[in-house]
This record gives sequence, structure tokens and C-alpha cells, in this order.
Amino acid sequence: MSSEMVPAFIETSNVERKQDLSEDQKKSQKPRLGEDIEPISKRQMKKLIKQKQWEEQRELRKQKRKEKRKRKQFERQCKLESNADGNDRKRIRRDVLHSTLRLIIDCSFDSLMVLKDIKKLHKQIQRCYAENRRALHPVQFYLTSHGGQLKKNMDENDKGWVNWKDIHIKPEHYIEFIKREDLVYLTSDSPNVLKELDESKAYVIGGLVDHNHHKGLTYKQASDHGIDHAQLPLGNFVKMNSRKVLAINHVFEIILEYLETKDWQDAFFTILPQRKGAVPTDKACESSSHDKKSARAEAGLDSDSSEEEASRNEVHSPHEEEKQEKENGTESTVNSIPS
Repeated sequence: MSSEMVPAFIETSNVERKQDLSEDQKKSQKPRLGEDIEPISKRQMKKLIKQKQWEEQRELRKQKRKEKRKRKQFERQCKLESNADGNDRKRIRRDVLHSTLRLIIDCSFDSLMVLKDIKKLHKQIQRCYAENRRALHPVQFYLTSHGGQLKKNMDENDKGWVNWKDIHIKPEHYIEFIKREDLVYLTSDSPNVLKELDESKAYVIGGLVDHNHHKGLTYKQASDHGIDHAQLPLGNFVKMNSRKVLAINHVFEIILEYLETKDWQDAFFTILPQRKGAVPTDKACESSSHDKKSARAEAGLDSDSSEEEASRNEVHSPHEEEKQEKENGTESTVNSIPS
């Protein structure tokens, strides 16, 4: 072999060796079945199946959303129609007619209540607010002398009160921004009975939960401020087993109901709780007269029975006397027989 051919042979062998190495590298890089492929776990397999199903059902979900929107639209339409017929208690807000009557809850008794009663007052105010928002004839609602324990309790337990609508919450006393001649304090101790509501007036409800510990306090405050006072005509329409003092929210709701119906009796019996044992005064009179009649009838029956018994005694008395005489005669005969 010549010297020229040796380098050429070496170069050729080197090129072949490089090709073989590159082929081996490619083969080694190719995954072998059962060796280099990582097995898929059951969880991953489930995810893949779910993803595939999700993609396949895209159109079906779209169709269901469309049907749901149509169903809700139909339900809303039916509800609006039922409201228009007056069958539902909830009314459409666009039919609301706001009253010019001002209704004030006087919260100036804060220092006279313990925390437990403050919390009850807060609950009753919440109820008044909710009922006024739902009412057909909502009033101009005022919360005055707001501060102290009540404000602290509302800040801690009902932070949303700062966003309440259709209500005037003021730290000032009502006497500072409302004319005295417009004010009427509602108190059960007043000798004046309210016949109807004047929507140009501002009616004040005492914000006091005291379980009758401070009797006559609201009446005294009205007198001290020189403003008119009156009580609801409860005794004219209702006979109750319990005392006539009502909760704040009950007074508030009765006024809302009266503004709608213009009927005190309907307003009282719609709002008053059953535990008060309220009955209409006419029925109470009928029941009392019926009780009197039954008492008289029973008394008459008792007198008749006593007279009848006396007459029986009078009838039987001659026979008893005759029998007694015979016995006396027998005894005398026996005694007269000689031994």
C-alpha cells in the first residue's frame, strides 16, 4: 500500500466511525418501549378524560345556559304578573307612593338602658327599616339622638347601617330641626286618643326598651318640651289580655299598615302578635254579655232547683208527720199493755 493511500484510508475510516457514533446517539435518544416513557398515574388519566369530556360538552353547556336564562326570564314575568294582581305581599317598587308623614324614633334614652336592652332596640330599629323599605307607602324615617351605646353596638354588629337608604340618621335631638307645632309624641300614657294620622305631622316613638321600669317617662318628656302627645286608639278596637304597651317596631308597622288601609282595626290585627291575646272589642262585648246571660241562667236554674226541692219537702212533710204520729201511737200502746 502506497504512502498516498494510507491517509485517505484513515480519513474514510474516521468518517465512517463518526457516522456510526451519530447513529448510535440517535438510537440512544429514541425512547425504548417500557423503559424511558414515564407511566401516567390514574389521577392524571382521570384529568385527561375530564378535560376531553369538558371540550366535547362545550356546546351542550352553552345550550343549557341559554335555557336557564329563558326560564328565569319567564319566572320573573310570572312574578310581576302575580304582583300586579295583588296576590303577593311583596309589591313592585315602581308602584310605591312615598308618604310625607315623618316618623321619628327618639334615641335619647341611651343612658337608661343596659347593653341587653340596647341590642333589643337595635333589632327593633332594623325591623322598622326593613318594613319601611318594603311598604307601599313608606314614611320619612328619622333616627334622632343617635350615639352612645346604640351607635357603638351598630358599628360593631351592623357596619352596613352607614349605607342604609331612605332614612335620616342624626346625632341631634329632634327638637333642634323640627318645628314644635309639627310634633306629636306617641305614648300610651297620654290622655289624648289618636283618631287619624295627619301626614303633615312628625310622630315621635320613644326609643326605650325598659320593660316598664320607667313608666310615664315619654309622656313627661313630651310635656316638658311642650309638644303635643297622643296614644294609638288601641282600646277602641282591641281587647288585650296583656298591657297596652307595644314594641317600637309594632307601633311603626301599625302606622305603615294604617297608611295603606286607612283602617285602625285591620292595622292592629295585622301587626299585633298572637301572644297579646288581642280580640275585637265588639266580640269582647258579645262574649262578656254572653257570660253574663249564662251566669244569670245558671243562677235561675239554681233558684228553680232550690224552690222545687223546697216544694218537695213541703209535699212530703204531712206524710212524715202522719208516720210520726203512728209510731208515737204504737209506742204508747206497747207501754199500756199490762205485764
